[in-house]
Amino acid sequence: MLHRDGKVEAIGRVPLFAGLAKGELRHIAQIADELDFKPGKVLCREGAVGREFFVILQGTCEVSRDGKTVDSMGDGEFFGEVALLTDAPRNATVTASSPLRALVITDRAFRDLLKDQPTIATKVLATVAGRLPPQNV
Repeated sequence: MLHRDGKVEAIGRVPLFAGLAKGELRHIAQIADELDFKPGKVLCREGAVGREFFVILQGTCEVSRDGKTVDSMGDGEFFGEVALLTDAPRNATVTASSPLRALVITDRAFRDLLKDQPTIATKVLATVAGRLPPQNV
């Protein structure tokens, strides 16, 4: 089980949260559950609406699209951040390929946090906007 600072460090490596101060990362860490998954567990399914964001603490996952493996992920990697901000369908299926420990944040908990902590919302949106391609006006 991670101590609080370990959760903060893991969450702080996620680009979506790059603009947040340590105290703000602590708020996010408080809503993150540390969960274990068995090999073969489908964590998200392509085409389904996403409801969770995952940070892999230990273990590996297989990423597939249209039934074909396209990538694998391991310690420190993350997926599902779009689910925190939109109701868009998942663009891939992610399945645990080994025993897996991950931090999991639900969209509901994240949206409730943003209502209570509007400065976090502003910073996250600024990060998202900064990652968009420039538009000609």
